[in-house]
Amino acid sequence: MLTAVLLVGAVIASFLWAAGSSRNAEADVAAYLRSSSEVTVTTLGEWLTFEPADGTPTVGFIFLPGGNVDYQAYAPTLFEIAAQGFLVVDVPMPLDLAIMGYGKAADVIAAHPEIAHWVIGGHSLGGAMAARFVYENPSAVEGLVLWAAYPADSNNLSNVDIQVISISGTLDGLSTPEKISASVSLLPADTIFTAIEGGNHAQFGFYGEQKGDNPAQISREDQQAQIVEATAGFLAQFELP
Repeated sequence: MLTAVLLVGAVIASFLWAAGSSRNAEADVAAYLRSSSEVTVTTLGEWLTFEPADGTPTVGFIFLPGGNVDYQAYAPTLFEIAAQGFLVVDVPMPLDLAIMGYGKAADVIAAHPEIAHWVIGGHSLGGAMAARFVYENPSAVEGLVLWAAYPADSNNLSNVDIQVISISGTLDGLSTPEKISASVSLLPADTIFTAIEGGNHAQFGFYGEQKGDNPAQISREDQQAQIVEATAGFLAQFELP
């Protein structure tokens, strides 16, 4: 038990080191906190919800933000994913640390009985804690989305019946390609690994540069488009009968 705790602590410490000081969402995020003709944006309970304006989604995506990052910094990306036909719930964390509140995912699920299929995911520390939620609640969700993230060694999901996609940047200086490769044995054999060529860590959100990261060689617009495409494509499989 002590070894497991230490292993989890080591992974969390790594993500917290990468997180550094708190990061606010950039000003242009505000445009994605308002409803449009395509997406309805609401605050339900403690979280931010994005829902397609037309149709009734059957797939829900719970998102946990990166460590020390304002949850609103992911609004543009989540807005665009919701526009593809999914309910997307952006869950703020106490002290902006997913380790403090990843269990809130269960509250989101309970609040939306109309959703038939649930997927959880997150960026960096948020992704690690999404993996931990799956490890502790293997039947609660059907899919896991990791953005520049990987599970702790003690949260081995290789034998869990769940669909997983790992989306990373080849120039990520924090969740490096080496760390992503090392996580292969911790995930199901059919996990999808998608590497964004020239992408880095910070461009998974809208909060500016990050200490320890590498400069990206593609624009944030390009990286974001690839994140949305890969994530929405993964979520689409759960709509099938």
